[in-house]
Amino acid sequence: MSGHDTGVSRADIADMHGILELQAANQTARGGALAASLSAERLAKMMQDMPLIVARRDGRVTGFLLTSSREVNADIPVVKAMFNAYHGTPDAYVYGPVCVGEEERGKGLAQIMFAELRRLEPGREGILFIRNDNQPSLRAHLKMGMKKVASFEFNGFEHAVFSYIG
Repeated sequence: MSGHDTGVSRADIADMHGILELQAANQTARGGALAASLSAERLAKMMQDMPLIVARRDGRVTGFLLTSSREVNADIPVVKAMFNAYHGTPDAYVYGPVCVGEEERGKGLAQIMFAELRRLEPGREGILFIRNDNQPSLRAHLKMGMKKVASFEFNGFEHAVFSYIG
């Protein structure tokens, strides 16, 4: 293996520290686009529930795509607001957040992680929300073939709801 190995696969508990580190570095308070900070406990529950996808370079987590069943994160207010705006199919799951480290952006990593998720969850509907002022994310998800199906207001911000079938 060369010194620049990159891989995308399902996350396991060994990736937890890297996911938490990348999540912390990309919070809105630090200039990133992640509004929520998920605890290690919640991430572990999500990992048991659904595939979480990570990208690694040289053994370090450089990107993640989190997913959860409707039930696991039903207690998160913004997730509730999203499902009130658009219910989706009975087995629909929550896509996101997705995060790519600053040094890896613009290389199609989000699309590669999304392709891996679709391979693992074929035929299921994924539902996500994006703040309307997050233009790079809106553009990227439209480019991935997702469709805007609804919108909602939460904490003073307008959000778009997107859906796709795996």
